[in-house]
Amino acid sequence: MATTTPTKTTRTRPADLVRVLLRRRGLVYPGPVGGQFNPDARAGVALLEADLVERGWLLSPALYDALLRLDTAHLIGLGARLVADCDELLGADRDHTPLFRRFPADVPANTFGFLVDRLLAAWFQTPEQPCVLCSTTGSVQPLDPCAHLVCTSCFDPNVFSACPICHRQLDPRDPYLVAGRAPEEVDRLRDRRPVTGPGPARLRVLHLGTDLRGDVRAELRALLARPTALPPADVDDLGLLLAGEDRADVSWLPATVPGREAKARLLAWLLADPVNPAVVQAHVTNLVDTATDVLRLLVARSGGESLIDRPRIAPVARPLRRVLLAALDAMGTVQLVEDMRRHRRAWIAVGERLHPGEHAHRWPNVALAIAALRGTVLTPVQAGSLMLSGVLSGGAARTEHVRVRNGRVFVAIRARRVEEALRDGDVTAAVRALRARPGELLRRADHLLRIGAGRHAELVEEIGRAARQAAPAVALSALGEIRTRAVTHERRVFFPAGRTGTAHVIGDTREPLPLHLVAQAERALKAAVFERAAALPAVDRAVVDTALEGVIVPFAERTAFRALVTLTRGSVLPIPAGRVVRLFLHWMESDERVDLDLSVAIYNAEWEYVGKCDYTSLRMPGAVHSGDFTSAPAPRGASEFIDLDMDVLAEQGGRYAVMSVLSYNNVPFVNMAEAFAGFMVRDQAGERGEPFDARSVEQRFDLTGPGKVTIPFVVDLHARTMRWLDVAARVTGTHHSVHRHSDQFASAARALVDSFEAGGRVTLGELGRWIAAARAREVIVRGPGGMALFRRAEGESVSTFALRLRTGISDAPATPQDAATAGLQFVACGDLPAPDGAEVFALHPGQLDAGRVRLLAAADVPALLAAPAAQQ
Repeated sequence: MATTTPTKTTRTRPADLVRVLLRRRGLVYPGPVGGQFNPDARAGVALLEADLVERGWLLSPALYDALLRLDTAHLIGLGARLVADCDELLGADRDHTPLFRRFPADVPANTFGFLVDRLLAAWFQTPEQPCVLCSTTGSVQPLDPCAHLVCTSCFDPNVFSACPICHRQLDPRDPYLVAGRAPEEVDRLRDRRPVTGPGPARLRVLHLGTDLRGDVRAELRALLARPTALPPADVDDLGLLLAGEDRADVSWLPATVPGREAKARLLAWLLADPVNPAVVQAHVTNLVDTATDVLRLLVARSGGESLIDRPRIAPVARPLRRVLLAALDAMGTVQLVEDMRRHRRAWIAVGERLHPGEHAHRWPNVALAIAALRGTVLTPVQAGSLMLSGVLSGGAARTEHVRVRNGRVFVAIRARRVEEALRDGDVTAAVRALRARPGELLRRADHLLRIGAGRHAELVEEIGRAARQAAPAVALSALGEIRTRAVTHERRVFFPAGRTGTAHVIGDTREPLPLHLVAQAERALKAAVFERAAALPAVDRAVVDTALEGVIVPFAERTAFRALVTLTRGSVLPIPAGRVVRLFLHWMESDERVDLDLSVAIYNAEWEYVGKCDYTSLRMPGAVHSGDFTSAPAPRGASEFIDLDMDVLAEQGGRYAVMSVLSYNNVPFVNMAEAFAGFMVRDQAGERGEPFDARSVEQRFDLTGPGKVTIPFVVDLHARTMRWLDVAARVTGTHHSVHRHSDQFASAARALVDSFEAGGRVTLGELGRWIAAARAREVIVRGPGGMALFRRAEGESVSTFALRLRTGISDAPATPQDAATAGLQFVACGDLPAPDGAEVFALHPGQLDAGRVRLLAAADVPALLAAPAAQQ
């Protein structure tokens, strides 16, 4: 394993901070604005606005006014950077020329016939001889760098943008490409369509930013307040935002950081180049409260991303070693061993850096815990040191859970006691051991209820008590799991920890729980949620959007895609109006050739295979592929597209369309210079125009991690919805294709769709309704048919009010103007007015100004319920 040095952070450039806040908050920072209008700026601002509209962004009146006051040179530079940043967010900053230049018009109908022509040309074509396909003389030329001999009559350079034989990218100066370039440019100019029709669902208004430092710190505080693990995109942004801060002033740091990974990265940033060691020591001491906190800190400081794929632990300087040993020792031997057992091998490596045995007299608990972990036989000197410190007395342990036999230390940890109690069916002992770990109790709630016959009332009470203490995400996960247990399920789905978002599907052999018991446990869990929500500041009015009923509360975010629109696995959204859905993929190889394949598999309502559209089948009724690139050298890369006509596919017997991206030659996504994919919604004129239309992009996500095959989402062709899956398929070997993995794709997608449709995860629509019912006197429910106002009656319980919001009759109709006083909003699109300081979650922020309202991310919504001392 390579030697790792401690991470040294460098200051983030202001341009990088501006780019982060543009993406996260929709803010633009033009800098100092003059008092007078610049008469020469009006035409430039109009042109900039037109360019932004073509990309799905609008200018707010305040930002428009500020731009008019800039000098011309400043406006030109700002506009160029803003357009470039927006293009990068969408992926429009890359060359998206498809293999068939005029896709989809020139894609051959007979893929097999096209393959035969390619094989004949590759095997039998010879230089200075007539073409083997058409017998034309003088039309055969070699291509650079693949050296294939291509007949320009059979393979028209106006049609192909790469080698027609092997589909590898060519040298841009190759005469074959030069011959086809001019017609391509003419066609694109002729076919370019003006911006018409409604904007994309993700359409967002950009607002004027005036306080970059204040906004950076506000975003930092929001990220550090999350009680759950951050997704990769937020981890990257946290690093950039921290690197832009000055360690000389850390007065803005929060007193507590509930998120373990965020805490580790914050402490690693503080330790990278400490300005005031005493201040750093104080923060380490105040924030670290478990041994795993210390391990995460050392991993982050060593340049690692997670405990699973940890790097070699970097050397620890003596002053920091003393700080960490003191913090660890204060936790006690039993807690240390319990935490360290979870990552035993990592802690053995850490022990080599901290040298706890050398300081056993000063920090005896750490020395004893490491000795127990390693199974070390204590030397007389070590035993004597521990006896002097009071940890051991005459060879006997100080506590009932610590024993020394034959010189070895044994610690009876809680996890072992829990497993033994569950194995023996001793519910009392299991609950007693789990009571101090409410999150763990909730994770085992189903098991406890299954073996707790005769003790169900007591167990339900314990579950409710744990739900009031555990992290909100854990309580909500338990609620989703429990409420589905009254019926039999064929499969169970797990999302194990790791860098790859793999879903494990197994048969569900558990007997269903009695319906009345499920109802009691569900009521207890909901009561805890209502109680925690009611403790939050009250508001007079709230807004809840029924369109969020399909958006899942975040979970397992460590492996989530970095995406233009952040979605949680399992979320289902309607596909915007439009006949053609265009999938896209772009990648650029690094040190080795990479052949990615964009593919779609079609299944019927019983998940039986119907057909596919991929490199082996470029056309099928309702789908057409743009052609298969087999290389993507820098700086151009390669792009592939698939057009899906949902109506035609449904007429052919299709119900589900499963999108996949496969690394044909088995190169992991992480080894590529870049790779991203997404989809657009095109109108009926989708046969013409640019293949990549920035304005019609609805979703764009990065392909990262060690995976080689990913399933981003599945389209329900009948319901016209998209369910976000964001999972990696477990594959072996090479030459990956839909044909090879179609059964695996069907099994995984079906299990995931069934699991989410069964209600195994709480949605943001549900959670928003519960929080609104607990905090507001009046709630406006926004649905497909309009808006309705509900008033909480005198003496009406939160649970009854929440149920009435979903199923009851409203008290009065409502208008968008009524929402102008709603201090709490949970909406799909931020197109409603909101008062200053309102808390708003909007899947698509729309016109919301992050400078006036508190914009909540999806993970911030359950975080509202976090208790100060919530257990992770």
